[in-house]
Amino acid sequence: MTAPSGLKYRSSAASVDRVLLRFLELAITPLRSLLIIPTALFLFTLTAMLLRPPDVAFYEIDRVAFVLLILSVIGRTLLGRERFVLQRASWPMIGLTLLAVTSVAAQPFDAQSWSLVMAKFIVPFVLFHLSGVVFCKEHDLRQFETFGLIVLAYLSFTAIAFLFGAKALIFPRFILDESLGYHMDRARGPFLQAVANGVSLNLLGLLALHAYLRRKIRKLRVPLLLASLPVAILATMTRAVWLSFFVSVGLLIFRSNDRRLRRICIAISMVAAVGLTVALSFGDLRRALTDRLEESGPVDFREAVYTGGWQMFLEKPLTGWGVNQMPAELARHVSGYKERELYPHNTYLELLVEHGIVGLALYAWLIWELMKLGRGRVPQSDRGGMLDRHFHSIWPVLLGVYLVNASVVVMNYQFVNGLMFTLAGMLAGQQGRAQREDPHAVFGPVNSVLSFTA
Repeated sequence: MTAPSGLKYRSSAASVDRVLLRFLELAITPLRSLLIIPTALFLFTLTAMLLRPPDVAFYEIDRVAFVLLILSVIGRTLLGRERFVLQRASWPMIGLTLLAVTSVAAQPFDAQSWSLVMAKFIVPFVLFHLSGVVFCKEHDLRQFETFGLIVLAYLSFTAIAFLFGAKALIFPRFILDESLGYHMDRARGPFLQAVANGVSLNLLGLLALHAYLRRKIRKLRVPLLLASLPVAILATMTRAVWLSFFVSVGLLIFRSNDRRLRRICIAISMVAAVGLTVALSFGDLRRALTDRLEESGPVDFREAVYTGGWQMFLEKPLTGWGVNQMPAELARHVSGYKERELYPHNTYLELLVEHGIVGLALYAWLIWELMKLGRGRVPQSDRGGMLDRHFHSIWPVLLGVYLVNASVVVMNYQFVNGLMFTLAGMLAGQQGRAQREDPHAVFGPVNSVLSFTA
């Protein structure tokens, strides 16, 4: 007995509907995954920025990850009807980004100029706002903390391997390519620049110290990780990195009320002294360290470059010269050097020359707002977590390490900027949670000035 034709048609239509639904389900699975794992995607983006191979076509992976991260956070916010909040620090960020984008847009297209704008302004400022949304729970903060410890272990291992000539252990291999980057004779890590490597080691070392005080690392791992840090810092062979490291440790020793913290910092100082003594016992290392301490060439070069940069500023004090115009113009303002392009090696001088007084004023405003983040209230839900009162107390030290090293190098490094502004965004997001807990409390440092519901 045959089925009616209408029944066959409905059965066939139902089968087609099931196939279509299955197809749609498979199609949206990747999108659904992006909404579920913004924390993992955030950490993957930072990893891509850390290991981005220069001058290789595959470098776009960090840009792809960055865009996917933005889409993930926006999608989750829309579905959860959460709020994007602009903080006081957002306004100088917006001002600096507009100055930079306007400057580059007025020039003939240059991929390098746009890349610099991304690395110095767009990427860190976006991560600042996204991190406050992504890392809003202690579980997510612990994942970031674990990520920081893994990166610290990797950078320390790479630096020490370079110091003792075990170059076969260094990964990725482009770190050893003499045609890429600077400071081939120093432990420069994947940044291909020793100061950037040293800043990352210093910042991540402070985070590891904070994690240890909170007993979030197994004790057997802590001595190796913290003991290796001074040796890795020494391997950068950079005086500014050495100075900022010992100043940060000294501040924690003499300014902290935590006895455990002081004891650990004293132990780190002793390890540094022992490491230096051992290094001096090797003839090659002793000569390298002595040469770095006695070398006057970089000081003379910086003096000439700073003088030339100041002359450029006096010519255009208000409008500035524009993004990425300084290297070629600076070579014309400095005598005694044959290079066609010279670099300022100073973030603040570059801001002053490229964007004039307005640019430097906006940056000073931004730093002021970032400094005040450590004075905010710790909400009840965050007490005992990563962003506890102790983290607030070391925040000025973290920011100080970044700012001191910015005076001897231009911070064009995505990972370094991203790491610093991610931490700042976490604190800003915490202040938003504190305000929601107690809306009648007074929040001087980071009152939200504008918010909207997605």
